[in-house]
Amino acid sequence: MVRRGLPFKACKKCHYLVELDADVCPNCGSREFSEYWRGLVIILDISSKTAQILGKNKPGRYAIEVH
Repeated sequence: MVRRGLPFKACKKCHYLVELDADVCPNCGSREFSEYWRGLVIILDISSKTAQILGKNKPGRYAIEVH
């Protein structure tokens, strides 16, 4: 597993990317995070095909894979 050079950690529950100093995921309320994640998708339009395929219902940055 390789830590990405981006200043984010990923929520283990919903894969939302947050700043490293965040304590609670603003997307789902989880407190479980990982600094080891791969792939990045930014959802701007929740009605897009990408958002539907990934099951995301809020705009934001998401990791594709979280370890």
